[in-house]
Amino acid sequence: MGPREEIEKLSREINYHNIRYYRDDNPEIPDEDYDRLLRRLLELERKYPEYVTPDSPTQRVGAAPLEKFEKVTHPQPMFSLQNAMDEEEVREFDRRVKRFLGVSGEIAYMAEPKIDGLAINLIFERGRFTRGATRGDGREGEDATQNLRTVRSLPLRLLDREPPAFLEVRGEVYMRRSEFEQMNRERAEKGESLFMNPRNAAAGSLRQLDPRITASRPLDLFCYQLGRVDGRAFETHHEALAQLRRWGLPVNDRIERCPDLSAALKFYRKILAERDQLSYEADGVVIKVDRIEQQRALGEKSREPRWAIAAKFPARQRTTVIQEIKVQVGRTGALTPVAELEPVEVGGVIVKRATLHNQDEIERKDVRIGDTVVVQRAGDVIPEVVSVVVAQRPKSAHKFQMPERCPECGSKVVRPEGEAVHRCENRDCPAQIKESIRHFTTRNAMDIEGLGDKIVELLYEQKLVRSIADLFRLTLEQLSPLWKKAEKAPQNILQAIEASKKTTLPRFLFALGIRQVGEATARDLALAFGDLESIARASEDELQAVEGIGPEVSASVRAFFENKENQTLIKELLKAGIEFEKIEKKGNKLSGKTFVLTGGLSSMTRDQAKAAIIRLGGRVASSVSKKTDFVVAGEDPGSKLDKAKELGIKTLSETEFNKMIGD
Repeated sequence: MGPREEIEKLSREINYHNIRYYRDDNPEIPDEDYDRLLRRLLELERKYPEYVTPDSPTQRVGAAPLEKFEKVTHPQPMFSLQNAMDEEEVREFDRRVKRFLGVSGEIAYMAEPKIDGLAINLIFERGRFTRGATRGDGREGEDATQNLRTVRSLPLRLLDREPPAFLEVRGEVYMRRSEFEQMNRERAEKGESLFMNPRNAAAGSLRQLDPRITASRPLDLFCYQLGRVDGRAFETHHEALAQLRRWGLPVNDRIERCPDLSAALKFYRKILAERDQLSYEADGVVIKVDRIEQQRALGEKSREPRWAIAAKFPARQRTTVIQEIKVQVGRTGALTPVAELEPVEVGGVIVKRATLHNQDEIERKDVRIGDTVVVQRAGDVIPEVVSVVVAQRPKSAHKFQMPERCPECGSKVVRPEGEAVHRCENRDCPAQIKESIRHFTTRNAMDIEGLGDKIVELLYEQKLVRSIADLFRLTLEQLSPLWKKAEKAPQNILQAIEASKKTTLPRFLFALGIRQVGEATARDLALAFGDLESIARASEDELQAVEGIGPEVSASVRAFFENKENQTLIKELLKAGIEFEKIEKKGNKLSGKTFVLTGGLSSMTRDQAKAAIIRLGGRVASSVSKKTDFVVAGEDPGSKLDKAKELGIKTLSETEFNKMIGD
């Protein structure tokens, strides 16, 4: 095999594995094997530069910064969608479609979450990605080819030996919530301005003149529509989407074919109910006529297709007035300014408070006490102030300044160099102690039922708990006088504390409250090192060898375990009886396998089943997709079992699951 043929073969192979890794989250080969392929390709391309092609996996980031974005015309216009603000407007859309087509029977629809990102248009010629552009005004957009090449889930070459001569695909560039929040945390630590929301972050990242900046941002992509295609024809929209998947393009797993409008509305309600659990921001559901022939017959009006509609979710943003700004002290000593608001309903929840993040953000947005502001609530994120309605600012509005003394303990407030956050560095600060105890007891940490905010406050005021370890020293004699009218409450709390002692290493790590270590990082550390002692001894270089852990997180973990007080705390907790099984490292029998649990299990709780899967190197997902390897079906399984059967995913009974995990 000559060098040109080998370069071509390696490019195809690496492109395939990129799709398995970045699109499907289901790699087929170890990282070492992938690195070996990439190193061989780089070696050949350096030796034979005349054979380097623009779609080579090595060429994702290689272009010089642009001076400006050039305008390009889309082969076919990118229409915007008509919005439906309630279900009745969706029903009216269905009636219009039937009237226009002259049919009395049901219309089949495709329904999909409406991703809140940036619409883009992709062009492939003879299977190679040649151009990408923003939507712009629908007919003309900005050429974003170099930046789109940095999006890892976008294949630079289609998985097809005989691809269409010309292919136009519409998609949405977005940023996952977890990635967005992590990026904003890192920017806050560096004193950089924060992005308002995932959509703005995605749009701003894609419109960088320097592709290297775009490449450093965690952008992702979903493809949802065909434009012009030469040499291929499809009868239905769902058939076209299936072909996009076969070509290696990322398509949302939550898209569903609905035989009638009733099923489409059921899908809308389901996605609305699951909105907060989605990994991305969605502001509605798009409902499209499935048959391409019917789409063509319906055509477009003005700048909107008659065959599609966006069923919008209830608004997440509202305006209200800031009555006061108070400072909240967190478990790490960080001082967070919080706006006290005139109560307002946002997304079905009454919001009275909203975070302002830090002093820099207050100044950047020019937020003042008395201002009318826009507030938003997204998922489980604390409501935040998005912007100020300056036109409604009263003369009495006045600026806020971070206090020089901690409002909880009176200690001096400092702002460490290079950070945007002001901190109280008094480790005995009551607020920090109470917040660390609250965090330790939460459901995703040690899950101590009955120890809510008010109870923790009460235990602290009564001087019964002054550290996390004190929780495990509580006695019935100490608690009984506090609950004279609820005799069983003290006993229930003590039982919950005792039950929490049997936990998992990821939960325990998360519960310790190590700065910058969330649930995902705690799980990654546990899987990589297997036991607490190995993590505590690990150097920063060893920590950074774990995928997704950078210099800041490794330094934080190292500093935590080197601290004498933390060492004493861990010893006290382990002496109190907290125990967790050693985790088998990655590479065991469940490594790389994704499980979904549905229905009730008789031999263990849902959390115990999850812990067993994680302990053996597997992953647990909340919804069924093509990335799922097994669905564990207990008693009264829900729609997840139906989805598994539809996708041909192997289902396990509880007995089969127990046998698999060796229980």
